[in-house]
Amino acid sequence: MCYRTRFAPSPTGLLHVGNAYSALRCQAWAEKYHAELLLRIEDIDHTRCRSEFADAIIEDLRWLGLSWLPQVRFQSRHLQDYQQAIHTLREMGVIYPCFCTRRQIQQEIMRMSSAPHAGEVTTLYPGMCRNLSENEQHDRMQHEPFAWRLNIDKAMVLAGEDISWRDGSGCLHTANIDHDIIIGRKDIDFSYHLAVVVDDALQNISHIIRGQDLKDSTGIHRLLQKLLGLPEPVYLHHRLLCDQGGERLAKRNTATTLRNLRQMGVDVFRLRDFLSDMETRCWPFREGDEREILNMLGKTR
Repeated sequence: MCYRTRFAPSPTGLLHVGNAYSALRCQAWAEKYHAELLLRIEDIDHTRCRSEFADAIIEDLRWLGLSWLPQVRFQSRHLQDYQQAIHTLREMGVIYPCFCTRRQIQQEIMRMSSAPHAGEVTTLYPGMCRNLSENEQHDRMQHEPFAWRLNIDKAMVLAGEDISWRDGSGCLHTANIDHDIIIGRKDIDFSYHLAVVVDDALQNISHIIRGQDLKDSTGIHRLLQKLLGLPEPVYLHHRLLCDQGGERLAKRNTATTLRNLRQMGVDVFRLRDFLSDMETRCWPFREGDEREILNMLGKTR
């Protein structure tokens, strides 16, 4: 059997060192197990993704030293695959249109006698649209924006068994899904959850290497795979590269980008060695620490 994995960034900004850390984990695993490595550009969110960032991702990954199979999959070029999955789930009766705004959901949760604290309300959905009649659904869909939600109760019954997933060490994890999740958004039609399971199946991905920040999504992905009759990959969730304060590196907190490191003239081989060190868990630099970065990582020879 040929093992296959993928690195799948979203072009919502430039790649930062946290992304590079994850990419090198994928490459190291692929090399260890003689597996094929694919590159996927997850660009279905047309409200945030930009083609110039997609070009920059490919350029920066090549500078980092990654290599992948020639054909790069851009999600935005395969929308019909995700639309077919939505159609299948509709035919199964496990999704329904949700017309609620975030404000309406928050107000409903706060109204309920068992409401959680305000800081928790955005993570739950109280099922306001779950039991609308087919006629009401149809009428409102003609003139109101809506998202597709997965009816978890129906989906779990239809799946016919406890949904679980297995990690790289063979340990079994039970899915814990506590509310009706969105799988088709009002603004971009398809959620990350739906697109990623369709892509992994179509690309014959056998192993998924990704950060622990996505571990909680794995149960959702296994449920969708079960409903759509898709194969089950093995999941390996690695620890994240964090800043000095213990926060994971992200675009929103201006993590050091590979583009900035390239412009500084950082030695890419020393950067790779630093990020590939299994003991490395912290990026010890802040924005503007050019001298400190060059002292540790050197300049291109």
